[in-house]
Amino acid sequence: MRHSTRHHLVLGVLALAALAPPAIPWALAAADQATTTLDIMEPYARAVPPGQPNSAVFMTIANHSDQDQALIAAESESAMTVELHTHLEEDGMMRMRQIERIDIPAGERVVLQPGGLHLMLIGLKQPLEVGGIVDLTLVFEDGERLQIQAPVQQLDMHHRHH
Repeated sequence: MRHSTRHHLVLGVLALAALAPPAIPWALAAADQATTTLDIMEPYARAVPPGQPNSAVFMTIANHSDQDQALIAAESESAMTVELHTHLEEDGMMRMRQIERIDIPAGERVVLQPGGLHLMLIGLKQPLEVGGIVDLTLVFEDGERLQIQAPVQQLDMHHRHH
């Protein structure tokens, strides 16, 4: 009788385990949900001719959470360094300046575009040619790190990415 009870107990535990949702996919789904508060849309890098040491990356960042967020750094193997930049008017001239952060208010979108906020790739390790890809890691104030790919595009004075 003892063997039969143990056998039924084992079968019961196995049956319950089969009905329970797997732990690992659930954990992965929860991790996916935790990273969906920020969307990076339409990233692209400016193509530059050989010999040009710098370029820029543009995108739209949407914050779907109820918490303010900030981009505080970016990294790329394509350049020696990546800086956060904006354009400011000084003495009637627009000048590019490095900034410490790009704020992304809760529930809003911030557009990084030519003539405004952007990521500056400084010390390119190779020319950025149309059709290429720039891999970047975006670092946010809360510690989140998002890896993105920015296709390299030719920009002209009238270019508006949409």
